[in-house]
Amino acid sequence: METWWTLLLLLLTVLLGQAGADRKGNVKVGGQQGQSCQEQMSHSSEPKASRCSYTFVVPQQLTGAVCVTSRTAASKANLSEVAALWAEMRRQKGQLEELRALLGRDNGLVEEVRALRAESSGLNARLTQTYAQLLQQVLQSKDLTLEQQQLESLLLNTTAQVLQVSASYNELERKYEMLNSKVTNQSELITRLEKQCQVKNTGLPQQVFSVETGEADSDVQRDQSATVFRVEPGSTVFSPATEQPIFLTHCVVHPPYPTGPWWDCQHVLDSGGHTSGIYLLRPRNTNHLLQAWCEQDRAQGGWTVIQRRLDGSVNFFRTWEQYKQGFGNLNGEYWLGLEHMYWLTAQADYRLRVMLEDWQSRQVFAEYNHFHLEPESDSYRLRLGEYNGNAGDSLSWHNNKAFTTLDRDRDAYTGNCAHYQKGGWWYHMCAHSNLNGVWYRGGHYRSRYQDGVYWAEFHGGSYSLKKVTMMIKPI
Repeated sequence: METWWTLLLLLLTVLLGQAGADRKGNVKVGGQQGQSCQEQMSHSSEPKASRCSYTFVVPQQLTGAVCVTSRTAASKANLSEVAALWAEMRRQKGQLEELRALLGRDNGLVEEVRALRAESSGLNARLTQTYAQLLQQVLQSKDLTLEQQQLESLLLNTTAQVLQVSASYNELERKYEMLNSKVTNQSELITRLEKQCQVKNTGLPQQVFSVETGEADSDVQRDQSATVFRVEPGSTVFSPATEQPIFLTHCVVHPPYPTGPWWDCQHVLDSGGHTSGIYLLRPRNTNHLLQAWCEQDRAQGGWTVIQRRLDGSVNFFRTWEQYKQGFGNLNGEYWLGLEHMYWLTAQADYRLRVMLEDWQSRQVFAEYNHFHLEPESDSYRLRLGEYNGNAGDSLSWHNNKAFTTLDRDRDAYTGNCAHYQKGGWWYHMCAHSNLNGVWYRGGHYRSRYQDGVYWAEFHGGSYSLKKVTMMIKPI
């Protein structure tokens, strides 16, 4: 019975150690029997054996202790190693899954890289095509640049020729105006002589016929000396007005008043000159000579006209120097000149009268009880008194403002008001009146800017007046 328990114990030992059976399996019973088991194990380790076989030799009667050699500790160690191996296998499996995921992402990147390579190939082709087109355009632009340079050169030559022709035309126009003015003066003179001298053949002794007049050339800035005509008795003068010959004998004509120059047109009136016309003036305390139209028929006379607009025959979009010296025709439209106005208003206290007429022949006026200009060093700044009249006050807004032209900006606006208003004036920001603007026919006009001849209180800034006269008179 004891032998069977021993066999059962050995069988359990074998079953527990079977996990390490592929390495070793040794059971030692006594002396001779253990050796036989080891021999069987050594034989089982040969490559020809597929499994390990155990041979147990049990005597019929055992004496002494039975020694059973078991490796329970080794079996426990093997189990822990197996657990560690499983853990390592699971860890490596997790890493493998991560590697597979990375490989999947890498496959996506590879596909993107392949797509980018294909796209880059297309881009290279397009870049090559674009480069070829740009090269062709550069070559064409060189040809166009050469043609453009040739056109610019031709344009410059044409512009120079146009400027020369324009200068010649302006010179001819100036000479024509001068000749026309002289012809007009001559006609007026001969008409006056026809009225004052009676043509008679009396047989009186021959004397020199001398006529002295206070008239001067009607163009502003022309010869400002008096004209003296000397005609021998018996000679023939043809009148442009009647085209009839005038036979002169003995006739000496003197005006009924001194020939000047006068201080201003009030001085002319006080000296007996009651006829409106052109007179030679020289303000007091100066040798500054100037010509001006004296208005003796309106508002009790004695008015020196400093500006006049009536038909648009004169361009008032001028430079500073032209506004300083004056321009235009004294018989028509003209600007007396800022320097002349300064010298006139420096000799006494003057008042200003502005006369306006619209295209329905309605006439109004604006009068200011003081008018004075500062010198050029202060840009001919306007000094104005109180308003009176029926035209409305559209000039007081410009009081104490400097004069502005296209080439000299003295206004308070960020731009140049003269550029927008097309004239010269005592602009502020910019104007309530613009009497030196563009003369538009018919009244209401269309323009990008308010650049007409307007007085804001009389029909507004979009209505260009028909006639304007600015004149001054000592108080």
